[in-house]
Amino acid sequence: MADVVRKGGAFIVEETPPEDVFTPEDFREEHKMIIVTTEDFVKNEVVPHLEALEHKDFELARSMTRKAGELGLLGADVPEDYGGGGLGIISSLLICEHFVGSGSFGVTVNAHTGIGTSPLVFFGNEQQKRKYLPSLARGEKVAAYALTEPGAGTDALSIQTTAKLTEDGKYYRLNGTKQFITNAGFADLIMTYAKVDGDKFTSFVVERETPGVSTGPEEKKMGIRGTSTVSIYFEDALVPVENQIFETGRGHIVAFNILDIGRFKLAAGAVGVSKLAIDNAVKYGKERTQFGRPICQFGLIKHKIAEMAIKTYISESMVYRTGGLVETILASMDHSAEDIGRQSAKSISEYAIECSINKIYCTEALAYVADEAVQIYGGYGYVEDYPVEQIYRDCRIFRIFEGTNEINRVITMGFLVRKALKNEIPLLAAMESLRKSLPEMAPIASAASGGPLEYQRQLVERAKKTFLFLADAVIAKYGDKANEEEELLGCLSDIAIEVFAMESGLLRAIKSLQTQGEGKAAMKVDMVATYVNDAMKRINIWAETVMAALDKQTTELESLTHFTTMDTVAARRRIADHIIAAEKFVC
Repeated sequence: MADVVRKGGAFIVEETPPEDVFTPEDFREEHKMIIVTTEDFVKNEVVPHLEALEHKDFELARSMTRKAGELGLLGADVPEDYGGGGLGIISSLLICEHFVGSGSFGVTVNAHTGIGTSPLVFFGNEQQKRKYLPSLARGEKVAAYALTEPGAGTDALSIQTTAKLTEDGKYYRLNGTKQFITNAGFADLIMTYAKVDGDKFTSFVVERETPGVSTGPEEKKMGIRGTSTVSIYFEDALVPVENQIFETGRGHIVAFNILDIGRFKLAAGAVGVSKLAIDNAVKYGKERTQFGRPICQFGLIKHKIAEMAIKTYISESMVYRTGGLVETILASMDHSAEDIGRQSAKSISEYAIECSINKIYCTEALAYVADEAVQIYGGYGYVEDYPVEQIYRDCRIFRIFEGTNEINRVITMGFLVRKALKNEIPLLAAMESLRKSLPEMAPIASAASGGPLEYQRQLVERAKKTFLFLADAVIAKYGDKANEEEELLGCLSDIAIEVFAMESGLLRAIKSLQTQGEGKAAMKVDMVATYVNDAMKRINIWAETVMAALDKQTTELESLTHFTTMDTVAARRRIADHIIAAEKFVC
């Protein structure tokens, strides 16, 4: 992977060389060791106690957390100077992905290591880091992240919790309610937010034993039932001024950067759950016999298995491509700087667009995979004795966690426009260039020369141009009020998401072709060709929706979106046969 620091969102206007993309095939030995350590811990330590953990045995959960800490599974993001492993973002993502076999306990751990610990890692001062991070990395203390309130969910800045400095200047007096807080029933440290003097959005770390801090009863949830989810009440809670994180009135910087990280890690977890669902569904499909043969041999079941695998391949490709982007930008910084944590958070925020895209795509892909896994199980998939029933229930929250997928679609377009207006990415110049070249543009021929996937590469470039064409048309009609046309922005976001998805899978496959040859890369080629074929159909529908809303008809759009469909039936059969033979997700 080249050490090229790319601008966030630039994928929509740039062509990325395959060798610049990090893929799972690039995992180093330390990454493979992390996978083995995580899976062994889950298998040997957690799985034997899953039933108790799912029934809210929080003492057991704390014990398991400490064991995970002893193995270094909680401190991947924590620098070594503060008791962590400093293992890097790829290792951190791998822990998230491979912890999923632990059910609800995986959510407990990921909430602790991600949004629970990250505010101190990136924004804590030296004193706060030395006081809290070692015990968090060892699992001796458990963290919770408390932002959501009864009247402030997606609209985080509208929180009502207040913080008022006491007359002696030693404490902030916090008053307010936080709702739906993971780990809060037994967390020792609460990363929370309040408005100083009623208007300055500020971040704090609050110790659970602080007088005036209390919690409500456990919520009775549809899924992730083994996690603790309660409300937190601050009633004249006296929080020492030294527990303020970052600067007064700049808590939104902390909140939004941490949510970017949380979204990204949630996507990695979604990849892991998708693989788990596929593994279970395929094994069951080979065991379950109807009409004299295993159900996995029926065409419609093969179609499901192939589509589940394709979406998971694309998800995995996106997550680790983004991980590579983040790892590269973090490596470019001066790690001896006093404010390295804040620099790191700012660097991660460079890829806020990609983080939101990962969160949207991977959680929605998981929703599809989980649903089809239940369908393959049939009636048994609806019964608690079978694993896919819990997977189906547990994964529903993923599309709500860390900002709903709807708000993340808004974020995707909002950040793209912001970067364009700041000239951080040449979006406006690309629109102007496209206007000039459109009249001469003709549909591309399916028999494109250049080897496997060359046609798909050209289709991805056309998809980018389609986005630019539509965005230009929306801005031309609505100008500054375009942000009020959420339905149209949603279509544009979906096209941008598909561009990143298609390109991530494509670049990974091309890289495999270059390094492993056509034989070993054949399944990736089938997956990418099938996915691009179907994604172009979806893009065409969104494009027609936007143009109809704008009351425009144009032949130029037809030239952009026209393509020759392929035989996806044969490709999906080949993909399914590979998955069935392996009895697990492979690519």
